[in-house]
Amino acid sequence: MTDVRLEGKWIDMFADVFALCGVQPGDACAVLCEGGTRPELPRLAELALQRLKAEVFVLTLPSRKLTAPVPVRSTGASEAIGGLEPVVRALAACTFVADCTVEGLQHAAELPRILGGGARVLAISHEHPEILERCVPRAGDDVPVREAMRRLKGAQAMHVTSAAGTDLRVSVTGARIGGVWGYTAKPGTLSHWPAGLVLAFPAASAVDGVLVMDRGDVNLTFKRYLDAPVRLQIEHDVVTRVEGDGVDAELMRGYFAAWNDPAAYAVSHLGWGLNRGARWDAMTFYDKADFNGTELRAFAGNFLYSTGANEVAGRHTAGHFDLPLRGCTVALDGQVVVDAGRLVE
Repeated sequence: MTDVRLEGKWIDMFADVFALCGVQPGDACAVLCEGGTRPELPRLAELALQRLKAEVFVLTLPSRKLTAPVPVRSTGASEAIGGLEPVVRALAACTFVADCTVEGLQHAAELPRILGGGARVLAISHEHPEILERCVPRAGDDVPVREAMRRLKGAQAMHVTSAAGTDLRVSVTGARIGGVWGYTAKPGTLSHWPAGLVLAFPAASAVDGVLVMDRGDVNLTFKRYLDAPVRLQIEHDVVTRVEGDGVDAELMRGYFAAWNDPAAYAVSHLGWGLNRGARWDAMTFYDKADFNGTELRAFAGNFLYSTGANEVAGRHTAGHFDLPLRGCTVALDGQVVVDAGRLVE
């Protein structure tokens, strides 16, 4: 990671996004970060909130001791707060929280109590500000996401296929449906930036079939484009076989096994990307330290399959894979919403 000079345009951008989140003069706003946070992100957030004449404070927490058997990436479940009740109370009492932790609070254990106090949380993805600039949310971005959520909530079954061999059947009955568009002005809610996707956290034993990751598909946990196909056999939510001859399959088998936890093999969430400004090829242009990969979760027409924690199914684990696939067809109750990687209007 190199030092990044703060640009006035980025302060303007942060202020515009925070204004979409409803920040008003005099609002109590927190900027949350930790020892490993990119320093320019909380500074930009602080300056932008000051520009909006909010009452802002910056809370920096030490990064926690490593406890996992392997590097942990791409979880969206920051452990920076570590259950500290004074921190939770302080954040819950705020009008708005700019979350600049490394992993983000999306699935953090403390999030329900923070939101329960009425705080609005925006998780700012831990990456170079240029990426945030290219994927800046704008008024109206909620419209396609809300429509996709409506369709997903009204469905009973999802069927995902691809020319590479994917054939996945998902019951979405009883699933928790979510969507993010990059800002939130409703008290007690969270969004993240970059954004533009819809997701389902399915109930237990809802997913069966085959997921085939082709060349050029992405393992975001490894921040890596695949060089060779990987075939995942999924039975009652759980990856039972990882097939493939290349290094990509070997890496996945090793990372799954390192957790020694059946929940690490199970589905966390799945859905599709809606952000026409996000790019599949963006990872090519950045060093790994400058790129968190949130953009690749959201590029329009991708099918996103993720393994790991799923509260709806009663599973908890820090093991997590985010796997955006291209070229998939996604159908809800037989109606196609993504056709071979292209959104259906």
